[in-house]
Amino acid sequence: MEQKPKKGTAPRVWEMAEPLAENLGLTVWDVQYLKEGAEWVLRICIDKEGGVSIDDCVAMTHAINPVLDKEDPILQEYTLEVSSPGINRKLTRPEHFQAYLGEPVRARLIRPLEDGTKELEGLLIEAGGDTLEIQLDEETSVILEKKEWAWVCALDDEDL
Repeated sequence: MEQKPKKGTAPRVWEMAEPLAENLGLTVWDVQYLKEGAEWVLRICIDKEGGVSIDDCVAMTHAINPVLDKEDPILQEYTLEVSSPGINRKLTRPEHFQAYLGEPVRARLIRPLEDGTKELEGLLIEAGGDTLEIQLDEETSVILEKKEWAWVCALDDEDL
């Protein structure tokens, strides 16, 4: 008998959350399971056209709680957080980067550039594999490898 590879907690929860979100007219933006201080947090970020309301977060919480209780994918105690990714949402998945091509982003660098710059802002003009290209101004763009950035987030047009 062939064994399926074990999935991490976040991908398993994503599989559970996705159909529930769709039934509520939402999409799952991201799922994270991480330790913050002494506590474990399961964070489900949901999205929808026009933005997410508190009622959407409550509805998703009510939908996912019984499924998590029944499936019990997490051994230790944790806190469930259901939220919107926000205006300045972090881009973490290939589809996030593709959706924000041509849009303003901010990249936080792991190591500062020679001039001390730790963050770059500009238009995301290319994203593929483990690299992305950000146009800083009309004449300058920079290509970053995944190992060079700590995070990349979308910016509201007014932030740029």
